[in-house]
Amino acid sequence: MAGGATGSDPKNLDQLPPTYMYSVIFKDIILEIDGDDSKSMNTLVKFCQKQNISETQINEFKREYHDRSPVYWYTKPMFLYAMLNRGLRSLDMEAMCKLGFFIRSLHLQLKQLHQEQSTSFQTAFTVYRGQGLSQQDFQNLMDSKGGLLSFNNFLST
Repeated sequence: MAGGATGSDPKNLDQLPPTYMYSVIFKDIILEIDGDDSKSMNTLVKFCQKQNISETQINEFKREYHDRSPVYWYTKPMFLYAMLNRGLRSLDMEAMCKLGFFIRSLHLQLKQLHQEQSTSFQTAFTVYRGQGLSQQDFQNLMDSKGGLLSFNNFLST
């Protein structure tokens, strides 16, 4: 889901879509909570079982989570990527709360990788990512040219 304020006038920031504001506030809260990872893991496992996720995948994740990096788990073809992105796209607070410990770990690892690698690049480089949009979202994007554009999900390229 994308949202934007029309035009480049700072006064238009007051017209940001509520979903954008909710997603920013929620992200800040999720990243600040410092919970018990083992308790959070058990909560996520129970949630996944109710979602009919393969017991094999759930057990592998629970058993090996601390042996691998969050980026590894996010990019591994299993339930995490789809569950997280579906939760972010639909602002499913329950799913995102259950994934909170993982979101924090992933955020911290990406932040660390960025800090380590950003000094290696003397000039900016361009990256590309595709995103399907409804005609209405595309029109909103066109109308916000020169303004603020936000995505309430990870750019998982």
